[in-house]
Amino acid sequence: MPETLKLEIVTPSAKIFDDDVEMVTLTGISGEMGILPRHMPLMTQLVAGEINVRKANDNIFLAVGDGFVQVTGDRVSILTDMAIRAENIDEAAAEEARHRAEARLAQKLSDEDAALVHASLSHALAQLKVKRRKGK
Repeated sequence: MPETLKLEIVTPSAKIFDDDVEMVTLTGISGEMGILPRHMPLMTQLVAGEINVRKANDNIFLAVGDGFVQVTGDRVSILTDMAIRAENIDEAAAEEARHRAEARLAQKLSDEDAALVHASLSHALAQLKVKRRKGK
């Protein structure tokens, strides 16, 4: 049986993932990284996009928002503002959210509103990327 590490993904509303996995691939502030058991400890900022989890020779894809990642030798803890498994993504809703955000960005917005709209756009784009990679 291959070595594993514990992956925990938490959002403000729920624990989205909590299981032993073989590998986690995610995008941090410095770029894409693969995390295997006994990885060196680190803490980094998570960039909105895709997480690929390998478990029992199967790949699980999740769309995630911005957040933080803490890695210890046997654990990866992710705190993010959004995490959705590929099979739970509503592609039509994500496409509509993308269109709404792009339309809002064309308007004159305060800095605070622009930041919120950019976050909404990054969430929609992450969901669309994951859903379109995984298929319908």
